[in-house]
Order: sequence, then structure tokens, then C-alpha cells
Amino acid sequence: MKMRQLRALCGFILLTLAVLANARPKAGSDQKCKSGPVDLVFLIDSSRSVRPHEFETMRKFMIDILNTLDIGPDTTRVGVVQYSSQVRSEFSLKAHRNLESMVKGINQIIPLAQGTMTGLAIRYVMNEAFTAEAGDRPKVPNVAVIVTDGRPQDRVAEVAAEAREKGIEIYAVGVARADMASLRAMASPPFEDHVFLVESFDLIHQFGLQFQDKLCGVDLCLESDHGCEHICESSPGSYHCLCLPGYTLNDDGKTCTAIDLCAEGKHDCEQICVSAPGVFTCDCNKGYTLNEDKKTCSNMDLCNTVEHGCEHQCVSTPGSYYCVCPEGQLLQEDGKSCGTCKSANIDLVLLIDGSKSVRPQNFELVKKFVNQVVDSLDVSAHGTRVGLVQYSSRVRTEFSLNMYHTADEIKAAVMKVDYMEKGTMTGLALKHMLENSFSEAEGARPASRNIPRVGLVFTDGRSQDDITEFAKKAKEAGITMYAVGVGKAVEDELREIASEPVEKHFYYTTDFSAISTIAENLKLNVCPEESQGEIEVKDPCACESLVEFQQATMSSLEQLTQKLAGMTARLEQLENQLLSKK
Repeated sequence: MKMRQLRALCGFILLTLAVLANARPKAGSDQKCKSGPVDLVFLIDSSRSVRPHEFETMRKFMIDILNTLDIGPDTTRVGVVQYSSQVRSEFSLKAHRNLESMVKGINQIIPLAQGTMTGLAIRYVMNEAFTAEAGDRPKVPNVAVIVTDGRPQDRVAEVAAEAREKGIEIYAVGVARADMASLRAMASPPFEDHVFLVESFDLIHQFGLQFQDKLCGVDLCLESDHGCEHICESSPGSYHCLCLPGYTLNDDGKTCTAIDLCAEGKHDCEQICVSAPGVFTCDCNKGYTLNEDKKTCSNMDLCNTVEHGCEHQCVSTPGSYYCVCPEGQLLQEDGKSCGTCKSANIDLVLLIDGSKSVRPQNFELVKKFVNQVVDSLDVSAHGTRVGLVQYSSRVRTEFSLNMYHTADEIKAAVMKVDYMEKGTMTGLALKHMLENSFSEAEGARPASRNIPRVGLVFTDGRSQDDITEFAKKAKEAGITMYAVGVGKAVEDELREIASEPVEKHFYYTTDFSAISTIAENLKLNVCPEESQGEIEVKDPCACESLVEFQQATMSSLEQLTQKLAGMTARLEQLENQLLSKK
């Protein structure tokens, strides 16, 4: 019931539109359609289900459309094919040169009154009606209008798709019992512009009014929301989308995608292909320059073309470079600067005793000791960083690890340090070093970078507070601890502060004037590369040293005895020669 009501409503709407269309002024025969040249073929259903008066309505429908067209051999050409169980061409595109003879030909058509072989009819139109022999013109749009009242008795989808591929624009007009799915299978997209279903043959002329508007010069690219991303190209009653050069139309028939010639492998760039829509250019990797052929690349001497930053010498390699240092020096972590000791890239904090027992003149010697240690290191922001803390009854940071970045700056700052005097709170100094001096806030580099952290404690007497807790915590935190004692310094405290092996991290002297020697020996441990090729400093009283001295002395005495024996033999020989001459 609902379907019949819906069809009745559709019929009423179409009828109302027809009345309104007839009420307005028509183009009429005195105002012909001025579209471009078109080759138009009507394909009309004359199966037995089409009653005689309905066939007459189709005949009138074609004549009404022809009256609006500019008919002629150079404008619009029209052919008519009717079909049922067979296909018959009533007249070809070149048969009539004017409207009068064409109308006469339509009025002479006799219906076939058989089955409904729509697929057979479409193939005939494709292979016979739109051929040069039948009057089809090259580069002129081909338009086919199929009128049917029933369901095809053969397959239409494949042959209709083939016809559309050959450039035939197909309009499908269904009347009464026509099958909408079959109409859509035949028609060109978009279906809303090419598929029409009317309730009865009495309303078929409504399609004629719409078709007139489509065919007669309406530019759908201007009149409709076509959705083409780049270019809309109109054709009689329709349009299609195109893309700019260098782009390809997507499956939606509207949007475009840039053709990536680099991805398609159509380039012959040696190193880098840079794609743009429809074109590509070649480029080179860093360190190479593009040759005159605009495709191949040559190695650049980066040492001469970039700010390489090498302190001593730059060596070019293909696409890169590296720095080298003079003999006896090592390349530092920054890959550019040179230093005497690469392993001395450390964060070093020195804790110096400023208690009253040190005395002012000896405190000046302590500062010189500190500067001797600084001289043995490769100080820079990327190399070794040095901080200084003075302690007595309280603790004072003289400068942090991130304050100075050259040895000269540090040495100048050391010499300006004022003597504190008062007590000897070594434990408090160790706590300050652990909690403050080796913090990132004061310039210590993150532990994740594995930059060695070194603490050096200098003292001249017994601590007035406990050192055990923070000496242990400092070593547990990964800080390598050196202990240097002078005068009344307590050996047990020094050993407790020092890292393992204690013998390499603990130093003692009775006199402040000897601490320069400690600075030299300390340099060998902090920077082992410095000792390569040099004579190792040893204790002359050590057992192994005495053995070596004895062996060297015996060897020298043996050599001297052999020389004396030789000289005695020579003297005896000379004496015998003199006696024989007498």
C-alpha cells in the first residue's frame, strides 16, 4: 500500500513539474539549442509490453527533443535504433541532414513487438551506430539515450561498461515497469544526472525537458557543485574531472594525487631525488656537490668548505671529515680539541684545609699545589671541570665546577682565595662536597654520561669531627677520593678518605715545601697516559729498588774489571816490544 502511495505521489510531483514547465515560455523551434557538435543515438524499446499508444508517446518524445536541437551535418547528428529480441537501425547518424527528413523517418518506424534484449542493443550501438561508416565524427561527444519499459532479458552491465570505456555517455530512461538496478548498470555516472524513472509513458516528456536543459549549453561545471579538485570539463548534459599535469585522478573521479616520480623509479639521480608534481630534481648528500649533468655527485673537501672546528688538523673523507691531533696529544671528547690527557676529562673538586694550623705562608704553598694539579689537566667545558672548596670550622665554595672553563681562569681564581683560619671540620667538608659540589646545579655533568667524579682532600691535621660516614658515602656515590696530608695529618684518616687501592690514592709529606712532588706523582695517577715512555717514580728504599741497584752496580763493576784486564795486557805487550828493541 505504501509503495502505491509513494508512486502516486511521485507521479503527482512530476505532473506538477510538467504543468509548471509548460506554463513558462519555451525555447521553441525559433530558438534552437546552441550546444557544441553532438552525435546522438536514441535506443528505444519496442518489445511487446510497449502498447501502441505508448510507442506513439516515445515517438513524440524523440520529435520534441529534436525540435530543440540545432540539427545539421556540422552541429547535431541523430540516429535511431529500436530493439526487442532483435536490433534494427531505423536511420544512422549520417542519414538525415535536416530536421524535416529526420521527423519523417521517426514517423515511419514500425514497432518490432518482441522480447527485451537491451544488452544486445547496446552492443549494436557501440559497434555499429557510433562508427565512421555510420556517420560518427572523431572528437565529437557520443551520447546514447536508452528508453525501456521492462527488465532486460540479457546481461547489460558488462557491455554498458565497455561502451562507457569507449567514451559513449549513456542516459537510461525507465518507464513504468523498468528495473532501477538495470538502469543504473547501463547509465554513466553520476547516476542522479543520467538515470530517470517515470511512472508512465504519459510523463516521459518530463525527461525530455530535463534532457533539453542538459544538452543545450548548460555548463554543469558552473551550474553545479561538481567537486572536482583541479579541473572540471563539461560535456553535453554532463561533466568529468581532470587533474593538472603531474597529478593523477583518484578512484573517486574527483580528487587528484601528485605523481611521485622519485618513488616510481623514473629518475636517475645518483644520491637524492626531490619530487615535485610531474617533475623531479636531483640533490646530493651532505659533503657532496651536484655535477653539471645535474644527476651525479662529487665529493667535497669539507675541511675547506665548512667551519670544521678542528684544533690541529682536519682530514676529509667522502661526505664527512674528522680531526687529528699532533703526536703526543689525544683527541678529546668533543672530537675537535686536543689534549695531553684524554682520561683526565673529569669533574674534579678540591677540598683544601684553611685551618689556623696551616699558617698563611703555607696556605700560599697549598694554592700553588692546586695550580700544579690544574696544569696537569686539560681544562675546558667539555674536558675537565674544576671546583674548589675551602674548609676550617665552616665550609665555603670558592668556585663551582661550572664557573670557569680555562686553566688560566681557574689559576687566577685560586690565587685570589682568602685564608679562613680557625678549626678543621673535614667531615663537614666531605658532606658539603657530596651534597653540593657534585650536583648538576653546580656544574657536575649527569651521571648517565659516565664522566669520572674525583674528590681531592688536602689537610694538615686531625679532623675535629667524624669523617667516617661521608668518606664512605662519597665512595659509594662513585666519587674517586684522593687524600693528601702534610705535617700533623693523621695517616688513618687519610687512608679512610682514600679510594682503593689506597696506595695509589693516599699521599703524605712532613713538609709543605714537598707538596710540589706530590702534585707531580698525583698527575701520573689521574692521567696515566702522561707516564707512558717516562721513568716511573719509585721509593729508593723499597726492596725491589735495592735489588735493581745491586744488580746494576755488579754489572758495572764487572764491565770495569774487564776493561782493566784488557789495559794490563796491552801494557805488558808494549813493555816486551821496548825490551826487544834494546
